[in-house]
Amino acid sequence: MQLRRLSLWLLAAVAIPLSAQRTLTISVKPGAEINPDMYGVFFEDINFGADGGLYAELVKNRSFEFDYPLMGWTPFGEVSVETEAPAFEKNPHYVRLTEKGTYKRAGLQNEGFVDGMNLVRGKEYRLVFYARRQSERPVRVKVEFITAANNPMTSAKVEVDSPEWQKYTLVMKAGKSDAHARLRLTVETKGVLDIDHVSLFPVDTWNGRENGLRKDLVQVLYDLKPGVFRFPGGCIVEGSTLDTRYQWKNSVGPVENRPYNDNRWNYTFRHRLYPDYYQSYGLGFYEYFLLCEDIGAEPLPVLNCGIGCQYQSGELVPLDEMDPYVQDAIDLVEFANGDITTTWGSLRARMGHPEPFGLKYLGIGNEQWGEEFVQREALFVEALRKHCPDIRIVGSSGPSADGERFEYLWPEMKRLKVDFVDEHYYKPPEWFYANAGRYDDYDRKGPKVYAGEYASHHKSRANNFEAALSEAAFLTGVERNADVVRLATYAPLLAHVDAWQWRPDMIWFDNSRVLLTPNYYVQQLYSLHKGTHTLRLTENGAAVKGQEGLYASAVYDADSARIIVKVANTASHPQEVVLRFDGLKRRQALQPQAEILYMQSDDKNVVNTFKNPSAIVPQRIGAAVEGDRCPLTLAPQSFQVIIIPFVSKP
Repeated sequence: MQLRRLSLWLLAAVAIPLSAQRTLTISVKPGAEINPDMYGVFFEDINFGADGGLYAELVKNRSFEFDYPLMGWTPFGEVSVETEAPAFEKNPHYVRLTEKGTYKRAGLQNEGFVDGMNLVRGKEYRLVFYARRQSERPVRVKVEFITAANNPMTSAKVEVDSPEWQKYTLVMKAGKSDAHARLRLTVETKGVLDIDHVSLFPVDTWNGRENGLRKDLVQVLYDLKPGVFRFPGGCIVEGSTLDTRYQWKNSVGPVENRPYNDNRWNYTFRHRLYPDYYQSYGLGFYEYFLLCEDIGAEPLPVLNCGIGCQYQSGELVPLDEMDPYVQDAIDLVEFANGDITTTWGSLRARMGHPEPFGLKYLGIGNEQWGEEFVQREALFVEALRKHCPDIRIVGSSGPSADGERFEYLWPEMKRLKVDFVDEHYYKPPEWFYANAGRYDDYDRKGPKVYAGEYASHHKSRANNFEAALSEAAFLTGVERNADVVRLATYAPLLAHVDAWQWRPDMIWFDNSRVLLTPNYYVQQLYSLHKGTHTLRLTENGAAVKGQEGLYASAVYDADSARIIVKVANTASHPQEVVLRFDGLKRRQALQPQAEILYMQSDDKNVVNTFKNPSAIVPQRIGAAVEGDRCPLTLAPQSFQVIIIPFVSKP
């Protein structure tokens, strides 16, 4: 119905007198270059985004290292937690199972992350665990997949015959499909068994990697074609305390020996407590760099600046004790880019990637503020300029888009000569509409802007069309000022529908499905059609940034010889416009047919759901181009991307 309605509007536009139309004039002379990394994503392990989400591990608390070591496990029979002579130094806890040969068995059952494990009939799953026998004879273990209704699905048996820690691996096929299944291990023979690091992955992960990522979630990231990928946060970087900050060196090396960490999002919001939410570091910096390489995104890691969350502990590392923190930054660059003869470059090579990852961006600090932040940021800038001169440093303007902290930090970041200043804004749709001209008057000579975290927060906190439309309108101003704003990432990226702490979020999922929001599609339209150079677009000589509900920008794509115009009509009525292309030379004829990708709804509150995942998705239609003009009727409450190729490359 929407497609047919818009077709009629577009056809009707031809018959409307030009005097009744608004004329948007587009100069075809290319302007500022657009950063090819411009539109990207921000990832933080919130909403079970990593463990229980993107990271394909199905076992919760696989190494028994939660504060309560058996959390996530149901023990039965004689079971104890031990630490003497562990399998892994950094994960010292393991479980001892004692089977005395009675009718009562000893064993463990894992519940998975969020109401079970998604197992699909006929699919293969790789089980890994480490074990040793404490008794003189071998110990036999029965491994079972159990349905949510406690019915066996698949089983296999493993004999543990060594008194030393050994790795055991087996591949099992799911006999049934169940998105809420369980894993059960039972000792079947008399004896004593120690077991640790019980891990279960689908064999079919992204690119088939054993310590891999959930394939359907990576696929929608790949389809987004992000230019840049920020990781690992966010507040995760800060930690509630410095002890719980994200430490990248704990996230590399053998996955079995990566220590667990608190996840501050398990307790930050009292109304959304998830006490079983930790960080396994299984999706660590190596996996992150691989993912960026896979999807074609430039990595943008962010590291702690020596300050714990200033909203919570506000812990400060003394200035004369900052060397280890600064060295962490230098070492991360070496891990990413260093030759295989270097300490950290050699570790990268041993993990399977001898070639450098080509890191070029690095953020220091998240939403810090005040003199204490500036003092510590200065230490990083000095050291990185000396040891890693090619790295582009991202500083911070604090937690807000304006105010005293913001006004203090921007001049300080200029003084420190960082390359980018990270701005964050979680605001209502009205703010995004009103700020479409935010960057028109920014200093062209200072640091560039990185819009590192932003999202339109409707009063309902839903990912509805009004939020997406306001983001689309705002981004016309970002695009118009691509010489100032060089990077932008929506936040947060992922959220489990049954276990979230924060909303809205770009992509929702459950144990077996993925749901794309209208916000995702807006980001995708910008990312896939970002162009290479800005074009000047005006109405009556002025930028189009909300006059009578209209927002617009234009770019030229030199690679495909196309002009791309983005227009948001936020009014509740259709608007007739003519796109007029100024400065066309004799050999610069436009194709007579334009392609339009558009999103529209009469109901701004509409959302995509699992029952109706396509309530708001981009539609496609054509429009006529008449020489240097393209007349259109813009549907009410709509966003359109109009693509007009040249007949031949100029």
